[in-house]
Amino acid sequence: MQADKTTRTHNTNEIDAATNNIYEALTIIAKRAEQINDTTREELHAKLEEFASSTESLEEIFENKEQIEVSKFYESLPKPTALAMQEWLENRIYFRKEEEK
Repeated sequence: MQADKTTRTHNTNEIDAATNNIYEALTIIAKRAEQINDTTREELHAKLEEFASSTESLEEIFENKEQIEVSKFYESLPKPTALAMQEWLENRIYFRKEEEK
């Protein structure tokens, strides 16, 4: 999946095509972006903990090249909102409405 790394204008008709309501579509996209963000954050913290040691001094924290490389990799990834938007436009997000009484 290749999501945009910069801001891009989208056609609102494409965004709300599945729901016929732009606000509902954006709410679904936002919820998916939160899920992506949570997953990415957990992965990042797990990888950074691999390099952490309990006896680090302040100088060692700033000089840990492995942690810096991991952080740079995650910073270069597309934003969660861009990933969620791409998934939405490719119809890869499952959603359902609660039954109305």
